[in-house]
Amino acid sequence: MDLSWFLPLLGFALVTCGTPGPNNMLLTAAGANLGVRASLPMLLSVVSGLNLIMLATACGLGALFEAMPALHLALKLIGSGYLLWLAWQLAQAGVPGERNVRDMPHWLQAACLQWVNPKGWFMAISAIGGFTLAGQHYFVSAVGILLTFFLMGLLTGLFWVLFGAQVRRWIKSPLGWRRFNRGMGILTAACIFMIWL
Repeated sequence: MDLSWFLPLLGFALVTCGTPGPNNMLLTAAGANLGVRASLPMLLSVVSGLNLIMLATACGLGALFEAMPALHLALKLIGSGYLLWLAWQLAQAGVPGERNVRDMPHWLQAACLQWVNPKGWFMAISAIGGFTLAGQHYFVSAVGILLTFFLMGLLTGLFWVLFGAQVRRWIKSPLGWRRFNRGMGILTAACIFMIWL
């Protein structure tokens, strides 16, 4: 493994982890509603959940999705339903300080999102299928992929949490919070279109 292997992997991880999607919408909403410190468990669960999917893919689960298109369709349907539920939770979140933190989706729900998030499965199958090396270097390269995605997921996820925390400073009224939370809910629901394209 050298730079000609690592740099494309790093670029792929940056693009797939950093671009808008269900995880990043959830992390932005958490940063805005809960603040940075209270959002860290959710950030860790998102990144860890994605890495578990990558590990499962490296161990052969990804081939199951490729061999059984009906399973992939079921994942899309379940993932779409779960995203709609999360979007509703985000849209209904109130104003920070006027409600309990439990009103926001919590870290376990964020971890469960990974298992029904088709973007996460796409990332895992693409990364493991495209960047693992053949033969005796397979598992070493798979571990390299997992570490790269874990670190890049933490960095890009923290960016979205910090962006949400900055939004928290800009919003001054209950009406502004309702609009922001509804907007985040709509953006999360809109991620369903990415699933079906």
